[in-house]
Amino acid sequence: MEAEFRETESVVGAIRSLRVVGIEPNAIELFSAEPVELPRGVLDRPSRMSLVSVAGAIGFGSLATLFMYWAQHNYTLLTGGMPVFSFWAVGTIMFEMTMLGAIVSAFLWFVWESGLLRRREGPPAPLVEPGSIRLRVRYEQSQAPRVTDALRRSGGKW
Repeated sequence: MEAEFRETESVVGAIRSLRVVGIEPNAIELFSAEPVELPRGVLDRPSRMSLVSVAGAIGFGSLATLFMYWAQHNYTLLTGGMPVFSFWAVGTIMFEMTMLGAIVSAFLWFVWESGLLRRREGPPAPLVEPGSIRLRVRYEQSQAPRVTDALRRSGGKW
Protein backbone atom coordinates (compact mmCIF):
# COMPACT_ATOMS: atom_id res chain seq x y z
CA MET A 1 0.00 0.00 0.00
CA GLU A 2 1.24 3.49 -0.80
CA ALA A 3 0.26 6.80 0.75
CA GLU A 4 1.28 10.32 -0.23
CA PHE A 5 2.26 13.04 2.23
CA ARG A 6 3.24 16.70 1.87
CA GLU A 7 4.97 17.31 5.20
CA THR A 8 7.85 15.53 6.92
CA GLU A 9 6.05 15.66 10.28
CA SER A 10 3.12 13.72 8.83
CA VAL A 11 5.48 11.05 7.49
CA VAL A 12 7.20 10.80 10.87
CA GLY A 13 3.83 10.36 12.55
CA ALA A 14 2.81 7.72 10.02
CA ILE A 15 6.01 5.75 10.48
CA ARG A 16 5.68 5.86 14.26
CA SER A 17 2.04 4.72 14.00
CA LEU A 18 3.06 1.88 11.69
CA ARG A 19 5.77 0.79 14.12
CA VAL A 20 3.17 0.70 16.93
CA VAL A 21 0.93 -1.46 14.72
CA GLY A 22 3.81 -3.92 14.33
CA ILE A 23 5.32 -3.07 10.95
CA GLU A 24 9.10 -3.60 10.83
CA PRO A 25 11.42 -0.89 9.39
CA ASN A 26 12.42 -3.21 6.53
CA ALA A 27 8.79 -3.28 5.33
CA ILE A 28 8.61 0.53 5.02
CA GLU A 29 10.01 2.37 2.00
CA LEU A 30 10.18 6.14 1.63
CA PHE A 31 10.31 7.90 -1.77
CA SER A 32 10.86 11.59 -2.42
CA ALA A 33 12.25 13.86 -5.14
CA GLU A 34 14.27 15.74 -2.50
CA PRO A 35 16.17 14.39 0.50
CA VAL A 36 13.98 13.86 3.57
CA GLU A 37 15.70 14.18 6.93
CA LEU A 38 13.96 12.09 9.56
CA PRO A 39 14.66 12.39 13.29
CA ARG A 40 16.98 9.81 14.75
CA GLY A 41 15.28 6.54 15.66
CA VAL A 42 12.26 6.90 13.37
CA LEU A 43 13.30 4.65 10.49
CA ASP A 44 16.76 3.49 11.52
CA ARG A 45 18.09 0.41 9.81
CA PRO A 46 21.24 -1.07 11.31
CA SER A 47 24.33 -1.15 9.12
CA ARG A 48 27.42 -3.29 9.42
CA MET A 49 29.55 -0.94 7.29
CA SER A 50 32.20 -0.27 9.95
CA LEU A 51 32.56 -3.96 10.82
CA VAL A 52 32.88 -4.95 7.17
CA SER A 53 35.45 -2.26 6.37
CA VAL A 54 37.62 -3.20 9.37
CA ALA A 55 37.37 -6.91 8.48
CA GLY A 56 38.28 -6.12 4.87
CA ALA A 57 41.27 -4.06 6.00
CA ILE A 58 42.52 -6.85 8.27
CA GLY A 59 41.94 -9.47 5.59
CA PHE A 60 43.68 -7.59 2.76
CA GLY A 61 46.56 -6.51 5.01
CA SER A 62 47.08 -10.06 6.29
CA LEU A 63 46.96 -11.56 2.81
CA ALA A 64 49.44 -8.98 1.51
CA THR A 65 51.80 -9.66 4.41
CA LEU A 66 51.57 -13.42 3.92
CA PHE A 67 52.16 -13.06 0.19
CA MET A 68 55.25 -10.90 0.72
CA TYR A 69 56.55 -13.34 3.35
CA TRP A 70 56.03 -16.25 0.95
CA ALA A 71 57.59 -14.39 -2.00
CA GLN A 72 60.69 -13.42 -0.02
CA HIS A 73 61.19 -16.94 1.34
CA ASN A 74 60.36 -18.74 -1.90
CA TYR A 75 63.53 -17.60 -3.64
CA THR A 76 66.43 -17.66 -1.23
CA LEU A 77 68.85 -14.74 -1.45
CA LEU A 78 72.08 -14.15 0.34
CA THR A 79 71.42 -11.06 2.39
CA GLY A 80 74.73 -10.72 4.23
CA GLY A 81 73.30 -11.55 7.65
CA MET A 82 70.22 -9.35 7.33
CA PRO A 83 66.79 -10.96 7.72
CA VAL A 84 65.09 -12.26 4.59
CA PHE A 85 61.73 -10.85 5.68
CA SER A 86 61.56 -7.52 7.48
CA PHE A 87 58.44 -5.60 8.43
CA TRP A 88 60.35 -2.36 7.88
CA ALA A 89 60.93 -3.25 4.25
CA VAL A 90 57.30 -4.14 3.51
CA GLY A 91 55.52 -1.64 5.78
CA THR A 92 54.39 0.66 2.97
CA ILE A 93 52.92 -2.22 0.98
CA MET A 94 51.17 -3.57 4.08
CA PHE A 95 49.68 -0.14 4.83
CA GLU A 96 48.52 0.44 1.26
CA MET A 97 46.93 -3.01 0.97
CA THR A 98 45.22 -2.56 4.34
CA MET A 99 43.69 0.72 3.17
CA LEU A 100 42.73 -0.85 -0.16
CA GLY A 101 40.94 -3.62 1.72
CA ALA A 102 38.99 -1.11 3.80
CA ILE A 103 37.99 0.92 0.74
CA VAL A 104 37.01 -2.03 -1.46
CA SER A 105 35.02 -3.79 1.26
CA ALA A 106 33.21 -0.56 2.24
CA PHE A 107 32.32 0.12 -1.39
CA LEU A 108 31.05 -3.42 -2.01
CA TRP A 109 29.04 -3.38 1.22
CA PHE A 110 27.52 -0.02 0.23
CA VAL A 111 26.46 -1.46 -3.13
CA TRP A 112 25.02 -4.52 -1.35
CA GLU A 113 23.06 -2.48 1.22
CA SER A 114 21.72 -0.16 -1.47
CA GLY A 115 20.06 -3.15 -3.14
CA LEU A 116 21.78 -2.79 -6.51
CA LEU A 117 23.04 -6.38 -6.43
CA ARG A 118 19.81 -7.91 -5.18
CA ARG A 119 16.51 -8.43 -6.88
CA ARG A 120 13.92 -6.25 -5.25
CA GLU A 121 10.55 -7.66 -4.38
CA GLY A 122 7.50 -5.73 -5.40
CA PRO A 123 6.92 -2.89 -7.82
CA PRO A 124 9.61 -0.42 -8.90
CA ALA A 125 10.01 3.00 -7.31
CA PRO A 126 7.11 5.32 -8.11
CA LEU A 127 7.40 8.69 -9.80
CA VAL A 128 7.20 11.34 -7.10
CA GLU A 129 6.30 14.98 -7.69
CA PRO A 130 8.51 17.65 -6.09
CA GLY A 131 7.28 18.49 -2.60
CA SER A 132 5.61 15.12 -2.23
CA ILE A 133 6.68 12.15 -0.08
CA ARG A 134 5.42 8.64 -0.79
CA LEU A 135 5.38 5.93 1.83
CA ARG A 136 5.14 2.30 0.71
CA VAL A 137 4.27 -0.37 3.28
CA ARG A 138 4.41 -4.15 2.92
CA TYR A 139 2.19 -5.97 5.38
CA GLU A 140 0.23 -9.16 5.90
CA GLN A 141 -3.44 -9.28 5.03
CA SER A 142 -4.45 -9.48 8.70
CA GLN A 143 -2.74 -6.11 9.37
CA ALA A 144 -4.56 -4.26 6.54
CA PRO A 145 -7.20 -2.44 8.63
CA ARG A 146 -4.67 -1.23 11.21
CA VAL A 147 -2.17 -0.09 8.54
CA THR A 148 -4.86 1.77 6.58
CA ASP A 149 -6.12 3.43 9.75
CA ALA A 150 -2.60 4.46 10.82
CA LEU A 151 -1.85 6.03 7.42
CA ARG A 152 -5.23 7.79 7.26
CA ARG A 153 -4.88 9.25 10.79
CA SER A 154 -1.44 10.61 9.87
CA GLY A 155 -2.80 12.50 6.86
CA GLY A 156 -1.85 10.13 4.06
CA LYS A 157 -3.69 10.25 0.76
CA TRP A 158 -3.99 7.46 -1.76
